[in-house]
Amino acid sequence: MNPIDKSKRNKKRIIIAIVVILMAASAVYFLSKADKKDILMSSISAIEKVSRLLPIEKDTKAEITAIDKLSQELLKKDDVERRYLILLQNNMELRPGGGFLGQYAILKVKNGEVASTQIEDANLLDQRITAKVTPPYPFKQKMQIKKWKFRDSNFSPDFPINAEKAKYFYRLSGGNDNFDGVIAVNSDAFSNVLKLTGPITVPGYSTEFTSENAVLKLEEIVEKAYINNAALDSTNRKSIMKSMGPVIIEKLAHINNIPKISEFVLEELRNKNVMFNFRDEQLQAEVEKVHWDGEVEQEWGDDYLMVIDANMGALKSDYYMDREISYNLDLTLEKPTAELRILYKHNATYGDWRTSDYHSYLRVYTPKGSTLLERKMISSPLTQEEFGKTYFGAMVDVLIGGQTEAYLKYELPVEFKNKDYRLLVQKQSGVGDVPIKVHMKNSEGEFNYEGILKKDLHLEFGKE
Repeated sequence: MNPIDKSKRNKKRIIIAIVVILMAASAVYFLSKADKKDILMSSISAIEKVSRLLPIEKDTKAEITAIDKLSQELLKKDDVERRYLILLQNNMELRPGGGFLGQYAILKVKNGEVASTQIEDANLLDQRITAKVTPPYPFKQKMQIKKWKFRDSNFSPDFPINAEKAKYFYRLSGGNDNFDGVIAVNSDAFSNVLKLTGPITVPGYSTEFTSENAVLKLEEIVEKAYINNAALDSTNRKSIMKSMGPVIIEKLAHINNIPKISEFVLEELRNKNVMFNFRDEQLQAEVEKVHWDGEVEQEWGDDYLMVIDANMGALKSDYYMDREISYNLDLTLEKPTAELRILYKHNATYGDWRTSDYHSYLRVYTPKGSTLLERKMISSPLTQEEFGKTYFGAMVDVLIGGQTEAYLKYELPVEFKNKDYRLLVQKQSGVGDVPIKVHMKNSEGEFNYEGILKKDLHLEFGKE
């Protein structure tokens, strides 16, 4: 083998230890030289072993162990080809499972090398689906969508459900849904990876992409030119992603700061910009331990809150939306009573091809048996049970440049008065950082918490 061929072959070695970066770069794979891969793998293994002795948080140690096991699994040299379905979600248009599912990729890996990749617009897959599947509320009622398809498959806040639904629609399109794993990636991860690489330019395009403008500029290239212009062939309108991949790869290949990369990886996983679902039970158990599976918690027996928004035809307006949550609970009343305020701020100053007044189908998940008492600035809600929870579902509207404070007052089951207070607040994938305030009053006094909801939040106000 001549040096040139050997170099090309070595460039196909993947560093799946940084699997999140691999996925965050819109399903392109991170290629490098074999010696770099070996160095990185030995470094991660060493970090995992040393972490057992260091005085760091238990959760962080578990995360490092999980990364090590993921890396070992995906770099196996066992002559087995593994297939992964990667869901590329644009959270400028928020959906319960992250962002709107505009693209997907199929990644095949064998013996620690990429065997092949395929990236396709979700609309092209949906065109191959002939089955008539009834869409969930409110797609039909609010958006006049008559058939449920792949692009709208992530309507659950629970990623394991969305993963199965995506495979179901892939099978309906005629594809082989026997995947070893499903991985969801929000567009915020793409912006964040550019914080590592710095600005990039793509051959054939004059735009410079930075972490601040990447998603907006990319949206302009793949969307704006095709609006109201039927003469343009939209089949490959997102082909820039394939050209962008090698550029990001080259930039990443020159980053040798493993702690900096690790910090990025963990941040994207913790805030649910990247979620995993594996067929292998042991591998799935590893991601479940560190909550990278995007699952709605069903075993939690104390107070619970999860706020889920679904953009209903409001274009890409989530880019301009800010949210704040205020939760007040009074345990001194005859029945525990909660007041929830969700402040929506629409920061756009005008509407255009990607921005409109905001319309969201809001679901508020509460402990099972909760009863709604009052509501303001939301439509008449549906009350349903799911995941062992009671949720209230209603429409929320926010005008451009304005704000809306959604208000719900509800009673919790009476048994919450008789136990030490614990609260789990689960974060929606793709929603970004959300300021949150919690106020709890019981016979012992009043307790307050104020912070940023970056990941799932556990609070405990126990008795002395």
